[in-house]
Amino acid sequence: MLNALRQHWPEYLMEAAELAIFMISACSFGVLLEYAGSPVRQAIGDPFLRRVLMGLAMGLTAVSIVYSPLGKRSGAHFNPSVTLTFWRLGKIERWDALFYILAQFIGGILGVSLSSLVLKTTLSAPTVNYVATLPGNFGVGVAFLAEIGISFLLMIVVLNVSNRMNLARYTGLFAGSLVVTYISLEAPISGMSMNPARSFGSAFSAQSWNALWIYFTAPPLGMLLAAELYTRLKGVGNVLCAKLHHHNKERCIFKCNFSNCSQ
Repeated sequence: MLNALRQHWPEYLMEAAELAIFMISACSFGVLLEYAGSPVRQAIGDPFLRRVLMGLAMGLTAVSIVYSPLGKRSGAHFNPSVTLTFWRLGKIERWDALFYILAQFIGGILGVSLSSLVLKTTLSAPTVNYVATLPGNFGVGVAFLAEIGISFLLMIVVLNVSNRMNLARYTGLFAGSLVVTYISLEAPISGMSMNPARSFGSAFSAQSWNALWIYFTAPPLGMLLAAELYTRLKGVGNVLCAKLHHHNKERCIFKCNFSNCSQ
C-alpha cells in the first residue's frame, strides 16, 4: 500500500482533479441552463433543448479531460465504476484501484463544494439542486435499470474502441458522444450518473440521499456486465490497458500491453 502511494500519488491527485473539474463544469452549466434567474434559462424555454446544450457542455468537458495532460497520464477514469471494471479485467493493481476510487470521491465532493462557494444560492436553488442525480417520474426501478443500461453501453463501447489500434485514439470522442446522447435523452429517467462519486459529490453538498443506492450499485453492475461479455467474446487478453487514451508519452502505471507504453 505504502509503495503504491509513494510511487503513484501524482496519478491519484490527477483523478481527484479530473472529477473536480467535471463537477465544476456540471454545476456551472447547471446554473446557466436551469437557474430561474439565468438569462439563458429565460431565453430557452424548451427543456429538451436545454438538456441538449447541457449534454454538449458535459460531453465536451469529458472529452477535454480525456485528452488533457491529466487524463493522458492517469487514464482519465474519474469514475469508480470504470476503475473497478479495469481492476476486474486485471489491468490495475488492487491498491492503485483503491486509491483511485478514494481520490475520485474526494474530487467529486471538492468540485461541488468549490462551485457552491462561487455560485452560492444559485447552485442550491430547487431547479438546480447541486446538479444532483435523481430518479425521474418512472420511479426508482426504472432508474436503476436505465443506469445499468447506459453504463453497460458506455463500457462495451470503451472496451471495443480502446482495444482496436485503428480506433483507440478516438476512445474519448466515443465516450463523450455517449455523454451528450445520454444527457439529452436519458437524464429525465435516472438523472444520468453512471458514476457513484459524481452522484455522491452532489448528494453530499445537497445533504440529500434520496435513492443514492441506485448510483452506487447500477453503474458498477452495468460496467462489470459489459466487461464479462467482452471477455467471454474476445478474451481478457484482448484488453490492452486501463487508459482511455494511450497514444501519448505519459507514464502508464497499469498492467499495459501497448507497444509504446512508458512505465
